[in-house]
Amino acid sequence: MASHSLGVLGSPCSPHKSTNGASGCGAASWSLHPPAGKERQSIITNAPYKSVSISSTKKTTRIVIYARKQGGGLNVMISGAPASGKGTQCEMIKDKYNLVHISAGDLLRAEVAAGTDYGKRAKEFMDQGKLVPDDVVVSMVKQRLQLPDVCEAGWLLDGYPRSLSQAQALEALKIRPQLFILLEVPEDVLIERVVGRRLDPVTGKIYHLKHFPPEDPEVAARLIQRSDDTEKKAMERLRTYHENLASVLSVYESCIKTVDGNRPKSEVFGDISSFLDDRIKAATKVSKPKQDSWRGMPTKLNSIPHSREIREYFYTEVCEGVRNAVEDGLHKLKVEITIPELNPEMDVYRAGTLLELVRELAFTFANDGKRVKVCVQGPMGEGIFRGMPLQLSGSRMMLEVMDWGDYGAKGTFVNIGAIAASDVSETDDMFILMAPQNAVGNCIIEDLQAMVQAAGDRPVILVNPQLKDVPGAGGVMQVIGREQRMEFSDSFFVCYSFRLLYRAGTFYPIMGALRMKYPGPYEVHKRIDTGYSSETYIQEATFPGRPTPTELQDVFAGRSKEASKTKSIWSFFGI
Repeated sequence: MASHSLGVLGSPCSPHKSTNGASGCGAASWSLHPPAGKERQSIITNAPYKSVSISSTKKTTRIVIYARKQGGGLNVMISGAPASGKGTQCEMIKDKYNLVHISAGDLLRAEVAAGTDYGKRAKEFMDQGKLVPDDVVVSMVKQRLQLPDVCEAGWLLDGYPRSLSQAQALEALKIRPQLFILLEVPEDVLIERVVGRRLDPVTGKIYHLKHFPPEDPEVAARLIQRSDDTEKKAMERLRTYHENLASVLSVYESCIKTVDGNRPKSEVFGDISSFLDDRIKAATKVSKPKQDSWRGMPTKLNSIPHSREIREYFYTEVCEGVRNAVEDGLHKLKVEITIPELNPEMDVYRAGTLLELVRELAFTFANDGKRVKVCVQGPMGEGIFRGMPLQLSGSRMMLEVMDWGDYGAKGTFVNIGAIAASDVSETDDMFILMAPQNAVGNCIIEDLQAMVQAAGDRPVILVNPQLKDVPGAGGVMQVIGREQRMEFSDSFFVCYSFRLLYRAGTFYPIMGALRMKYPGPYEVHKRIDTGYSSETYIQEATFPGRPTPTELQDVFAGRSKEASKTKSIWSFFGI
């Protein structure tokens, strides 16, 4: 991936709608001038976006960096007060991570130099040391982030946002950081850096009279001080900056890392680079490809406990199937996986395996900057009859205390909640519901319906739901409204399904397996013994929808559909 610098001008890129709802860009040619005959309104053009950060105390200004992985490139954001070191660190970040460097300040100055309407408005405020109005900055940054180079390579956004309203505008666009790095710099150091800065009007390069003077006397002679680099203007800008920082920081305070910025630039960059590398490792923990990575059926699935390799194989399978469905715009989804450790009807069921699966699924989307709420139902019923299914007993507490990594995911991008409409927040992007199920005399479906309605078109993913009606204490099924409840339960789209096939009423031997990962078909695999303690699975048939018990029996009996007239003396469990 090649390194990119800020493109001042670009020919328009028409956004296209991707399957996950974000805008994107195709390849486009660029020019340094607007098309002939077109009146120039702005020097930048259309496209997607991402996120932001900042922080401060009365005497210390902090740079905030945000990093996020999406598509092919890493997306990073850095923000801070004037002369806080953003430019230097941005150059080093850009060189190492091959990103397109985009400075909000450069965009503003380019608009001013071009004499656009945006530039004229911005200049009035910049000359007074004040912040440029949000509508101007938001429009320019949003447009720049939609250019083709940014879409392909990723971006490094420098100096934005600077106000709560800007941060909220990014939130509304689902542009969110996974990591903030705060660079602390004493205010007296900042003032000294500002007043010593000089601009070379020929090359546009910034020098400093004390820390970075030009070597060429000819260059030194033509240096000028920018109108907003005087001590008076710097004090005004810092005061304005501090007034906005606290509110901006409150939006992102849960995922902040702090770095001492008053050190040599290599030491500062070492800390920043470490945080970014950690973020990249976390983002690549779960694979993202939409194509089927099927590599053959794992064997020895009746050996308990399952090996780590087997568990991770199924975690990846589930995550890929769910991701594929979400990217295709489906939002009521269901995962059905009943390997022995995830089959509550078997005495080898392990709650820890279900918890791990839910965590990996949450990380799959949190690594993309999505805010995921993992939900588990609470006790149902009244008085002494109040309780919850044994399978879920203690699961909420275990979710709270389990390891969610060293990157501040829990409480920022992953939150724990209940199955209830009241637990649906505007900041949630999606919901993962862990094994929702009815209990004796109590039905979870009404709470589930209310939550789905509150979620709107945001994805709701049920992992191993058990939504069949359960008899009451007197052995009587809940009849009233049963048809509507079952209709709602069946309205969830199965995006991943895996179950082992046994002879009816048994869990041994394994006859085969039924597998489906969206968008693929249902696959019927037959288990074959290949020697002592050795086995393999052979795919025998595929079906566009879930096969019926009769169709499965025909596959294992080797009968064609036309020959399927008689009932087999054996059948499969739970189909």
